[in-house]
Amino acid sequence: MSVADTLTRIAEIQALLAPRPAVPPPTPTGGTFAEVLDTRWNLSATTPTGLGAVPAAATGMSAAGDAGARMVALAQAELGVAEQPPGSNEAPRIAEYRTATAGSGVGPWCAYFTSWVAQQAGAPLGEAGQGFGAVAAVADWAQRTGRWTPAAAGLPPRPGDLIVWDGRHIGIVESVGVDGSIHTIEGNSDDAVARRAYGPDGGGATGYVRVG
Repeated sequence: MSVADTLTRIAEIQALLAPRPAVPPPTPTGGTFAEVLDTRWNLSATTPTGLGAVPAAATGMSAAGDAGARMVALAQAELGVAEQPPGSNEAPRIAEYRTATAGSGVGPWCAYFTSWVAQQAGAPLGEAGQGFGAVAAVADWAQRTGRWTPAAAGLPPRPGDLIVWDGRHIGIVESVGVDGSIHTIEGNSDDAVARRAYGPDGGGATGYVRVG
């Protein structure tokens, strides 16, 4: 090996052994510790709640939640809608509820209301999504499609389920209390969309319908 080759080899070895300069961390631009981390790691791109939250994609749920949660939120937004005049089964907003049911007409509208809420939630009632104007028709559909839970089974409903009283009335379960009490939002309850509360028996309910 020539002297020149030896010197070149020594230079290469020295370059390999020389310590590498440390890479400085990103310079904070201000804000809280959590904000700095969020900026560095882009946490907000996967979760709206920042540190410690599970990315939405990992939960298997959409941001809006399941059909039951959407139904509750939609029903809550309709609270206070009332007949004009009282006892008429009519009002501009009630007419909107009827649009979710094929062949609807002016009349008792508790089933129209639930059909409209279900349609808006992306889980329309009926095999063809046609909605129902009769409470008994909702129950019949639920029974033949495996969506029906009889109240006698003693199983509590969950938010977003429909609560049925024979063929007389229907509502939407808003929540279930720790004591088993059932809280509902119902159309055509005293001529309006209103909240009601019952004991664990649902005030004599005959069954519940799982939507979605």
